[in-house]
Amino acid sequence: MEIKKVTVIGAGEMGHGIAEIFLINGYEVNLVDVSEQALQKAKQLIEESLKKFVERGKIKPEDVAKFMSKLTTSTNLEESVKDSDMIIEAVPEKIEIKADVLGRASKVAKPDAIIGTNTSNIKITDLSQYVNSPWRFLGTHFFNPPVIMKLVELVKGEKTDDKVLDDVYNLMKTLGKEPIKVMKDTPGFIVNRVSAPELLFFCLVADQNLAKPEEVDAFAKEQGLPMGPYELMDYVGLDVVYDSLLYFSKTISPDYGKCKTVGELVKQGKLGKKSGYGFYQWSGGKAVIPKATATDKVNLLDVLVLEVNEAVKLIEEGVATPDDVETAVKLGLNRPFGPITVAKSLTNDEVKSKLLELYQKFNCDVFKPAKSIEEGRLKEVIEGMYKPQKPKEKEKTTVMEQQTPSAFKYLKLENLGNHVLRILIDRPKRNFLSPDVIEELDKAIESIWNDRDIWAVVLTGAGADFSAGADLSTYIADGMQFIEFSRRGERVFRKLAEIPKVTIAEMKGYVLGGGFELALACDIRVTSSDATIGFPETTLGLLPGWGGTQRLAKLTNMNTALWLILTGKRISGEEAFRLGIASQVYDKSVIDEETVKLAKEITSNNAPIAEALAKRLINKATEVPMDIGLEWESTAFGILFNTEDLKEGISSLFEKRKPNFRGR
Repeated sequence: MEIKKVTVIGAGEMGHGIAEIFLINGYEVNLVDVSEQALQKAKQLIEESLKKFVERGKIKPEDVAKFMSKLTTSTNLEESVKDSDMIIEAVPEKIEIKADVLGRASKVAKPDAIIGTNTSNIKITDLSQYVNSPWRFLGTHFFNPPVIMKLVELVKGEKTDDKVLDDVYNLMKTLGKEPIKVMKDTPGFIVNRVSAPELLFFCLVADQNLAKPEEVDAFAKEQGLPMGPYELMDYVGLDVVYDSLLYFSKTISPDYGKCKTVGELVKQGKLGKKSGYGFYQWSGGKAVIPKATATDKVNLLDVLVLEVNEAVKLIEEGVATPDDVETAVKLGLNRPFGPITVAKSLTNDEVKSKLLELYQKFNCDVFKPAKSIEEGRLKEVIEGMYKPQKPKEKEKTTVMEQQTPSAFKYLKLENLGNHVLRILIDRPKRNFLSPDVIEELDKAIESIWNDRDIWAVVLTGAGADFSAGADLSTYIADGMQFIEFSRRGERVFRKLAEIPKVTIAEMKGYVLGGGFELALACDIRVTSSDATIGFPETTLGLLPGWGGTQRLAKLTNMNTALWLILTGKRISGEEAFRLGIASQVYDKSVIDEETVKLAKEITSNNAPIAEALAKRLINKATEVPMDIGLEWESTAFGILFNTEDLKEGISSLFEKRKPNFRGR
């Protein structure tokens, strides 16, 4: 259905933020609350927020009045919702309050009006019993502040219609959000469910007096976090934390009810920032935290394995895919990596042993390894090979299934005809090379290695850039793992250099660091004249770690390699051509077309077996003594003698026609 008018029930922090999102996108919005004072404050906050967008150049000054003119406020819920196309409830996280609001709203709403709840923890199925026509009801969990945070968890209850879920998903996309479908209803959904065990962990640390809150928070800040766990609990509100844990104790595990310290503080009225006291005293909106030395009683791995464990449980239960879990946690917690990335850097035994240690230390079932981790199948789960099956005759079973090789997330493989394949790196923000991209590139190389129909490969980036380098936000646990991160890239790039196909790097836009190294691993490099090429690593305290120090020196000369790497300077495509780094230079308006044209000329005019052997010999020319290289050359010459392509080449020469090579 077409949505024109939206009603948001609840004018608090989340409610007025959600209302603002719809206003900015041109919708008419009713904002409802029981308090006129709350409504007036909400209007003021929305207007102030819009003015900040003007200051940042996001909207025009005249837009403020235009957007505000589409906002109406009311204390009459029934009148406000009766002609709305979509209703979003954003009242306090109490089932009885939400039940009252949802029941009243759904009774008078239009029969086809979509009804969403901004609950952060409560199961949608539990709330749906209070809604007329629950097929149109779903979870629409925005994150705070809603205007800034991209993530929206869309939660399907047991009675939610699939079309409603799809329609709201598409709607959120038009609002500029990143919606994630939570396909199975569970308390806490994805982000809060993943965070729940670590919240319990820090509660139990406090209960057992293992370390003072300020010592733990000092440790957390040493890890680069803006707030430690206890300061964050105070900031959110200890009553909110306690209510969440209480709900989880009833719906997930009784162990969530073990958190005594937080419960005692709530009983004393010490709710954190909102009351002025919690774990800390608060003054002027800031926590007064005693100076303390970081504790050694907790470590980062404690928290990370708890997140990994809960993420695995979500995948086992069919709540979300590994990619969706990773994206949700990254966006919802505003972090550069999520639990799936962490899991890929750890072994099953490391995760399992740490979880068992925590389980035994705290006598807490929540910390026990998930079934797949217990069975040693962590990698299968995080790599997407675990597929829950629908229950049969009340028996729930699961099977492991291998995904098809075509399921690339960051690469696009395009068959361009004439035996040419294009590999397109398609990752937002300048095609940075993350470990996942490297893994996919490895799989792509393996998948085409023996494909006799592919003779040439064009490697480039989607959009304006080839690749701006390695993703430096990748989680690395220690120096040894950093070594392996380098070696992994080197091995994949070496594999690219050795694949028995002609590889052409189409360099355009940013070709920096790891992106430049990727281009150097190809046989031929072409460039746009205005490309920006270089190795900035030494300016960051690094060095090229995927073969750049070796390949550039061999490709050009030591002088050029030393100059480019030790200065960190960036050069243009024209200069790269002059230095012999690129074989051809094109205008950026035609580089895509010209690169494909070059690849097709090679596959049309050259025998693929001869090409594969020639590139292998050339690559080895700088690695072996001359007499060994010449011996290999003569052997390759003999191999070609028996090929059909050699016979075809000689025949076409005498017959004065174009050869028709077949790769045989």
